[in-house]
Amino acid sequence: MTTVLDSLVRALRDLFQPRVLWVVIWPMLAAGLLWLVLAVTFWTTFSGWIALGLDKLGIQTWLTGLEPVWIANGIQALLHVLFYVPLVYLTALVITALFGMTALIRIVAERHYPELKRENGGSFVGSLWNALIAMIVFVVLWVVTLPLWLIGVGVIVPFAAAAYLNQRLFRYDAIAEHASAAEMAALFKNARSGWWGLGVLTGLVQFVPLLNLLGPVFAALAFIHYGLARLDQQRKRSVA
Repeated sequence: MTTVLDSLVRALRDLFQPRVLWVVIWPMLAAGLLWLVLAVTFWTTFSGWIALGLDKLGIQTWLTGLEPVWIANGIQALLHVLFYVPLVYLTALVITALFGMTALIRIVAERHYPELKRENGGSFVGSLWNALIAMIVFVVLWVVTLPLWLIGVGVIVPFAAAAYLNQRLFRYDAIAEHASAAEMAALFKNARSGWWGLGVLTGLVQFVPLLNLLGPVFAALAFIHYGLARLDQQRKRSVA
């Protein structure tokens, strides 16, 4: 647990370095622009899907009869935004994991672990596969737990899903450059509680307005610090 908390503190300290701030900004901009273009292009389709979902829940009929009309239109517009923001955030997470980690790893390794040898046990294909599995399980987790919302337990789903997504998405890339394939497998197995602990704590950030804009890079930095620290400890134990 000490390593987890130390990783969070170091991530927060590194977050405001000039080199890091650019990695904070561009994945969010890219994700926001991507979904803005998709929303404008497929507005009718997306609106139809939302209306269909509201109709299944019995809400669309209530909105149709709501007076004055601008209130109903405002509620529907708000629902569009509520769908848009999580999609942007999730996309920024994936972009950060796939394309921002290399720069972040270089910054952290040069500053904190200059002597740690690179074994390159991971690959870009492995990173893509890992991200694909993470997103599929994340979506399935949401779908299969939908009935929980009917009994009031669904409120825990976003937190559990965010914890899973963060730990699965970032742990691979955090150590892929420095650990060998065998070391990666050992760390995934032996440090499971630490990965999940970081997943829970960094996942909470995405539910805090404004702070969630820093969420993807903060999570990435925390996982890099944790992964490299545990790798360093593992190698020292094996030598001893």
